[in-house]
Amino acid sequence: MADTCEGCRSGEPLGFDFTMAFQPIVETSESIVWGYEALIRGTAGEGAGEILSRVGPEQRYRFDQACRVKAIELAAQLFPKENTPKLSINFLPNAVYEPAACLRKTLSAARRCHFPQTAIMFEFTENEIVHDTAHLRAIIAEYRKQGFVTAIDDFGAGFSGLALLADFQPDLIKLDMHLVRDIHASRARQAIVAGLAGICRELDIALLAEGVESEAEFLMLKAAGVTLFQGYWFAPPAVEALPPVSAAAISAVNIAA
Repeated sequence: MADTCEGCRSGEPLGFDFTMAFQPIVETSESIVWGYEALIRGTAGEGAGEILSRVGPEQRYRFDQACRVKAIELAAQLFPKENTPKLSINFLPNAVYEPAACLRKTLSAARRCHFPQTAIMFEFTENEIVHDTAHLRAIIAEYRKQGFVTAIDDFGAGFSGLALLADFQPDLIKLDMHLVRDIHASRARQAIVAGLAGICRELDIALLAEGVESEAEFLMLKAAGVTLFQGYWFAPPAVEALPPVSAAAISAVNIAA
């Protein structure tokens, strides 16, 4: 059940600052940058794990809200104004005490920064235990009502797997990098991903492979039916900047297309 205590609603002061790095998401059917994921970073270069370790239980709500606003503010400065790519933001379902109320700062930031709501995608990770499935269903319904894209992150690595997909059909699922790594050399991974691609086609869900690090992985995933890709082979994350996709990756995408 979602925590509705007043302390979680107000949130304790963070006591630290952070920023965002952006990593491109490439769409291969049209060879375009479809979007960018906003990834937490410290202002002194600290990784996401170190920043997240500083967030206490009583700070989860405030941190979740601050991440959304920071990502939108930076994206509004960096993203092209025409054909705005998607901005992918991670959120914590258990930090959302009431879906509509917890979107007020997000909507306010989008209006203030003139950033289109339809260009925002919210990812919830399968690695976080969802204590109240009805609450998560309400969150997804409200987010869709507002025009946001919804996604399950780290699919295949967490607590619920296909059971979660049976209960919730998001717009997109992101294959966990454990399924992606060396898929060209693993019949088991190939079979699992091919099966998931078939399920996604049946349910009209987009499939994204994250953590792609080689051309061999990309070509195998592309052959399996994956059309959205993210990973160091395309471009590493860049702090407060949009990194260019590597020339080698663009060449391979064009050939594979």
